[in-house]
Amino acid sequence: MASLKPLVAAEEQGSKRQGEGERCPVEEVALVVPETDDPTTPVMTFRAWTLGLTSCVVLIFLNTFFTYRTQPLTISGILAQILVLPAGRFMAAVLPDREVRLLGGRLGSFNLNPGPFNIKEHVIITIFANCGVSYGGGDAYSIGAITVMKAYYKQSLGFLCALLIVLTTQILGYGWAGMLRRYLVDPADMWWPSNLAQVSLFRALHETEDRGGNGGKEEGSRGSTRMRFFLIIFFASFAYYALPGYLLPIMTFFSWACWAWPHSITAQQVGSGYHGLGVGAFTLDWAGISAYHGSPLVAPWASIANTAAGFVMFIYVIVPLCYWKFNTFDARRFPIFSNQLFTAAGQKYDTTKVLTRDFDLNVAAYESYGKLYLSPLFAISIGSGFLRFTATLVHVLLFHGGDIWRQSRSAMSSAAAKLDVHAKLMRRYKQVPQWWFLVLLVGSVAVSLLMSFVYKEEVQLPWWGMLFAFALAFVVTLPIGVIQATTNQQPGYDVIAQFMIGYVLPGKPIANLLFKIYGRISTVHALSFLADLKLGHYMKIPPRCMYTAQLVGTVVAGVVNLAVAWWMLGSIDNICDVEALHPDSPWTCPKYRVTFDASVIWGLIGPGRLFGRHGLYRNLVWLFLAGAVLPVPLWLLSRAFPEKKWIALVNVPVISYGFAGMPPATPTNIASWLVTGTIFNYFVFKYRKGWWQKYNYVLSAALDAGTAFMGVLIFFALQNAHHELKWWGTAVDHCPLASCPTAPGISVKGCPVF
Repeated sequence: MASLKPLVAAEEQGSKRQGEGERCPVEEVALVVPETDDPTTPVMTFRAWTLGLTSCVVLIFLNTFFTYRTQPLTISGILAQILVLPAGRFMAAVLPDREVRLLGGRLGSFNLNPGPFNIKEHVIITIFANCGVSYGGGDAYSIGAITVMKAYYKQSLGFLCALLIVLTTQILGYGWAGMLRRYLVDPADMWWPSNLAQVSLFRALHETEDRGGNGGKEEGSRGSTRMRFFLIIFFASFAYYALPGYLLPIMTFFSWACWAWPHSITAQQVGSGYHGLGVGAFTLDWAGISAYHGSPLVAPWASIANTAAGFVMFIYVIVPLCYWKFNTFDARRFPIFSNQLFTAAGQKYDTTKVLTRDFDLNVAAYESYGKLYLSPLFAISIGSGFLRFTATLVHVLLFHGGDIWRQSRSAMSSAAAKLDVHAKLMRRYKQVPQWWFLVLLVGSVAVSLLMSFVYKEEVQLPWWGMLFAFALAFVVTLPIGVIQATTNQQPGYDVIAQFMIGYVLPGKPIANLLFKIYGRISTVHALSFLADLKLGHYMKIPPRCMYTAQLVGTVVAGVVNLAVAWWMLGSIDNICDVEALHPDSPWTCPKYRVTFDASVIWGLIGPGRLFGRHGLYRNLVWLFLAGAVLPVPLWLLSRAFPEKKWIALVNVPVISYGFAGMPPATPTNIASWLVTGTIFNYFVFKYRKGWWQKYNYVLSAALDAGTAFMGVLIFFALQNAHHELKWWGTAVDHCPLASCPTAPGISVKGCPVF
């Protein structure tokens, strides 16, 4: 893996176009990102503020709304990125060229129409919009905790307390991001692959084909223009998604093995794409391919190869052996793949029977009702989180520790360091003082600590638990950021955060949730902010404009995010309660069910009962040690054979990422992601590099955008009006036996008894 190079000094002068010797050392970046800049381009214009805030509000509303559905849909910032272009050009055409003074000029002035709508305005609008994605999109982490508190635990929680939880989590992440800019934004080798799709789309929308960002006509520039290619794929993707999104949902999981062996439990366990191992199953749905690991077109080939190694080892070797050969953890009493919690008799675990009115564990009731069990794949996936946590720390310490140390020393000295072309261009702008971020960090910490006293009953987490969470985030954000910035994979440590506090505060599920969002989710937000900072770095957005847009977008998105969730939780009867809802109701909240299950496992029951000395899953704890040991021989081999560059690309944390996210991700989701990524980022990149340079990231953006637009249209035009189709092709998975246990004597409704 590439090293982390120190970048600290500013260059006073520079030409508009840099020399070839100063190009970015990362080939993918050099092929895609423009190496020119015009510092006179206006950025924070009236158009940018208007369209940016509007995009932020609309995206946060849609993402919060969709995340409660049975088939959740994340609307990416690409949707806003496309829609605001005609809006911006329309405003540039109709607004008057007039100076507006605020309070007679005492608060400054601005021009309503400073000229044509430009690419930097477009980028800053997208930064605003991305705040709406990081809050409401993905797993909507803070709102997930609040939803679990209100919908699952039926806790009485005030709006102000909930708002403080949401805002302090996000602003804490922004503070971490500011502290880590010099390590994760400035260095050229921290290249954040996911940004290249957005850079390609910006260029497709604004540049003419003979204005290649590398100083001339690009390799492979013959053929369709980027914009024409984008429009063709966009409309094709838009039309196509009507099939898996509404008319033929079975396209999301083609599980042909279940059709071939309709009466075989084993065949369906192996072949089911939704409830089994997905062997031979595949998806023809772009939303399914990109649902959990993002677009495979933006992941580097080395990352894909590492993830594939872990996936094959996990799905095709470890899980089958544990289930059919060794019956590990009484595995055959339960479905091979499920995110549900079970009793020893294979029935779903009813947490209300072991919960007190104060949301604590009723130990006597727990001992009477019986132990909690997990499906085998779920249990092993949790164990992989133990391995991933220690492997990430040790890998970054060994492979990047020296560079991080040198970077820290350089940042405290005035010694000059070599800058790549993008860093040199950015040094022309006025930088954001470190204390601006420090104020946000200290302020959010102070407010969070105050909450532990003022809202003691609601949050359950004491002040020292808050400090423990902040310390955990401080330790892990940098190493995880290094992995994500170079591989496009983010090794999570949700399990570790909840494991730690679960041992310290057993029987406290609400405290466990709050510790997770302050100790882990603040890191997720920090990495989201850092990715956007790198996007601004590539597109030459002044740092102070980035600071303003991200901070304002954060506050606006947080307020709207909570307001929408609060409205839905109060207005939709029995939301998230699968047993009480109508069978056709779309409000089943599968993402938040996983959050609730985690709070039960780690908070209510506690890791001591599951992973302690007498716990059924105690041997999984050895994976902590395995994660700490496995990177060491690879590092030694890379030092012994420095000419073998491939050794340093073997990345244990990313290998373990092949196990991550299942459930709710399915093996079919991950396998299809791997195949698609291999085709484009190995074969196409190797044999058709000109096409890849020009079209690869534009293709990714067009597929995302077309799918998102049709998803929104289907919901509001059809599903929201209850125009649902019911036929063979609308069933997601025709594998009813895949969810059956196979242990003798276990009786589950709809399954044969052995």
